[in-house]
Parts: sequence; C-alpha cells; structure tokens
Amino acid sequence: MIKKNQLILTLVATLLGLCLTSFATDPEPTPMAAPGWQLQDLEGKSVKLSDFKGRVVVLNFWATWCGPCREEIPDLVSLQKQYATQGLVVLGISMDAGGPTRVAGFAKKMEINYPIVMGDAKVSAAYGGIRVLPTTFIIDRKGNVVDGLEGATDRAGLEAKIKPVL
Repeated sequence: MIKKNQLILTLVATLLGLCLTSFATDPEPTPMAAPGWQLQDLEGKSVKLSDFKGRVVVLNFWATWCGPCREEIPDLVSLQKQYATQGLVVLGISMDAGGPTRVAGFAKKMEINYPIVMGDAKVSAAYGGIRVLPTTFIIDRKGNVVDGLEGATDRAGLEAKIKPVL
C-alpha cells in the first residue's frame, strides 16, 4: 500500500513539474490576424477593414435595439473624439436587420462620429460567431486582434485596453 501511494505521489509530482515547465517555457501566444471583411456603410459605399491598416481599431458589433449597445455609444463617441489624432478609429458593425436607413437615423440621433457598416452572418462567423451584443474587438496597428469583450463595458474599461496599443 505504501509503495502504491509513493508511486502515485511521484507520478503527480512529475506531472505537476511537467505542467509548470510547460507554462514557464511556452512562448507568448501568436497574435491572431483580424479577419478581413468588405461591407457597405450607411450610404452604400464599400468599406474594408484594410482601409484602416496602421490604425488602432475598436471594432464594435452592435444593434439599435440593444440596450447595452445604446449605453456604450456615448463612450465610443468620446473615445473616437479624444484619440482619433493618435491613430484610433472606432468602427461600428451594425447587426440590425432593419437596414441602413433605420441605422442612419439612429446614428444621427446618437451623434455617432465614427464609421458604421452593415454586418452580416459572414462577418459574424469570421469573428467566431457573435453571440452577444455588444461585442468589441481591439485590433492593433499591425492588424492583429489583441483583445475582445463580450457585453457592454464602460469608457475606463475600453480606454485601459486601447491605451497600450496606441
């Protein structure tokens, strides 16, 4: 019985040592390139994610009917205003089924100062299947997704995520 317990303890210690060694020697995760897309803005013009290469992008999936999205918009407007000169661009991807006319009226009412495009199932799938609105991705100047958030956050939370990549 003692040998069996010693064997188990030795095995557990060995596995734990391997796990700790693995964590200590794993390199930093490879940044994930943001999936490219081409969508229509509210005026029907084609917009591509690559149009914003070299800038830090706050990519926000949202909808006009989404309460938390509505609450988040003033913070996104404020961040766009404050950090645009440092290379930040907020991009809204509307997941509304009502079409661009409805979204344009809402955007005007909310004084949205950043580009909005109309999303679809393809762009949602490219970003892992958007399950929650709002969902926001932070994309660095090299075009890599460096962070993501499901659900609403406040200005301070977003600012803390974008400042390091500005």
